[in-house]
Amino acid sequence: MTIRHLRVTGVRNLAPVTLDPSPRINLLYGYNGSGKTSFLEAIHFLALARSLRSTRIQPMISHDQEQALVFARIETPTGGELNLGVSRNRHAEVQIRINGDSIRSMAELARHLPVQLINPESFRLLEGSPKIRRQFLDWGVFHVEQAFLHAWQRLQNSLKQRNSLLRHAIIDANSLQAWDHEFCSASELVDQLRQDYIRRLKPVFTDTLSQLIQLPDLTLSYYRGWDREKSLQEILDSSRQRDRTLGHTQAGPQRADLRLRIGSQNALDVLSRGQQKLVVCALKIAQGHLLAQAMQQRCIYLVDDLTAELDPVHRKALCRLLEQLQCQVFITGTEQAGLNFDWHQETPVSMFHVEHGHIQESGVTA
Repeated sequence: MTIRHLRVTGVRNLAPVTLDPSPRINLLYGYNGSGKTSFLEAIHFLALARSLRSTRIQPMISHDQEQALVFARIETPTGGELNLGVSRNRHAEVQIRINGDSIRSMAELARHLPVQLINPESFRLLEGSPKIRRQFLDWGVFHVEQAFLHAWQRLQNSLKQRNSLLRHAIIDANSLQAWDHEFCSASELVDQLRQDYIRRLKPVFTDTLSQLIQLPDLTLSYYRGWDREKSLQEILDSSRQRDRTLGHTQAGPQRADLRLRIGSQNALDVLSRGQQKLVVCALKIAQGHLLAQAMQQRCIYLVDDLTAELDPVHRKALCRLLEQLQCQVFITGTEQAGLNFDWHQETPVSMFHVEHGHIQESGVTA
């Protein structure tokens, strides 16, 4: 997907923006607080109908506006055109329109405009909770496996119902057995789709990482959320009393995790801050490659504060990889010079200056 035309109103400190970005590389520079991150947030909002900085929508809406509104004209992989608009008001009411038709499904919106974010918060993929890594994993599976969303929804519903029964003083054994069966069935499907995806992701990740940094001992593995030597039903049966005491299900895909290690150590305990960022970048770029291979679809990359934690050599290596993806990229930095790399002559590059919420094009390379 490629954004050909973009209009933004009511997003944080941004003045109303109308922009025709480059289909490939877009560079935005300006002082801290000028509105660069807010612009990336507007694109993220268009793709997911939520803020990239907060679970609450109110802080994202400009203080003098009643709603945030982002509209884009999108070029599809087949060369067609898609008009996409998303708005949310101060009551968190959302309206999504695709080619003039209202839709309610956030999943449908996300499928139309896959977006990858690389920012200073990306370290959380390594140092944060397993939930963050599951979200990363499920983003990839969702975009390349059509069956995943339905299986994931079945899993969430059966888990909710089972946990509700576990919290009751008296358990209806027949109901619990029925939900156990549904939970196990959905879990096995979700787990299989995740495993298939990781199997395909690993070699792409290894190759991508090698182009950024040499970490030959780093390994990526997948923990499914329960003992691989036993069936999930066996584990549910043996842990039922403990689950009742705790009030929720201990084993299952809701406990899955991705593990990155160097030898026997957690990678987080060994890698420097800059190395951690390169590993995260390699994971996200690998997902972009896999999406293009599996679906002939390209995601949009939002790279906020390129210079943070990366020296000039590794910044250049990262930009080379993003350029090779042949997808649309938006990169921010505080100084114009920090974004000027030797982009290939055939790569369309647009430069924008951001100041006090206003965005002005300041250069185009054909």
